[in-house]
Amino acid sequence: MSLLPALGLDIAKAKLDAALLVGGQVHHRVFANTPAGHAELLAWLGQKGQAQVHVCLEATGTYGEAVALALHAAEHVVSYINPARLKAFGQTTMTRTKTDKTDAILLARFCEAHHPAPWTPPAPELRELQALVRRVESLQQMRQQEVNRLASGVTLAAVQASLEHMIALLDDELAKVQQLIHDHLDQHPGLKEQHALLDSIPGIGDTTATALLAELPNWQTFASAREVAAQAGLTPKQKLSGSSVHGKPRLSKTGSARLRKLLYFPAVVAKTHNPLIKAFCDRLLARGKPMMLVLGAAMRKLLHLIYGVLKSGKPFDPNYRPAAKIAA
Repeated sequence: MSLLPALGLDIAKAKLDAALLVGGQVHHRVFANTPAGHAELLAWLGQKGQAQVHVCLEATGTYGEAVALALHAAEHVVSYINPARLKAFGQTTMTRTKTDKTDAILLARFCEAHHPAPWTPPAPELRELQALVRRVESLQQMRQQEVNRLASGVTLAAVQASLEHMIALLDDELAKVQQLIHDHLDQHPGLKEQHALLDSIPGIGDTTATALLAELPNWQTFASAREVAAQAGLTPKQKLSGSSVHGKPRLSKTGSARLRKLLYFPAVVAKTHNPLIKAFCDRLLARGKPMMLVLGAAMRKLLHLIYGVLKSGKPFDPNYRPAAKIAA
């Protein structure tokens, strides 16, 4: 990839802080995080004589998705940066001040120094699936809040009736969105085939398989299962120094919290019912590993299996034996 001018974007719900590095100079401007603001950002780049730039933004939340798509559509190179990498880079540059402007400048300098890999937007059907899956998650959270309120000991009949009415409405809406997801999979045979592959893995059910497709839309861009595990923050992190510091291994957690949350309960089930993961966990427990470390390793192993069936296009095989072991 040619060395393009670097643009750092610090994303907030309502605004974008943009820092453009050209010839060693920083050009900073704030835009609204709206379609009109995104159009102004593209026009500003044109005014600066930049037909193509390399844009870096942090991989946090969903507020940056629309501007990333707009920039990519305008043929700019877009890269998502793991916040942990940016934090480490800031420490190496002795950055002490933290504002939206300085964060944008730090992103631009990171982009200029490291030329991170470009991001490819998920296919439209995957973006639609992700939006539907996240809508189900939001509705389930709202329903649980109302159920908790109802169970808290409401004594006024009118309030109780209101809560019961809201729960019924949310149940109806959940059923509608879940049907939309089912119809969406039927309309896209490729997605439906991948869903069946994931559903073949013991420990992963219908709902989890759908959510995994939504949260791993670009799994093809990863060169290995290890890269996918790193993206999910499921790689082990050790703290050893000299003869006195021997910290317990922990998950790095420098990746997608959604993926980790999504894999926890399936890993609990797979630890008992998936023959490959059960054997793997039994070996770790026999070596005296603590249960939480074993569960983390089971999540990582499960993600390896997920990547394997998707890449091979073949359903889960309980007789499969990997060539290399996964470190606990």
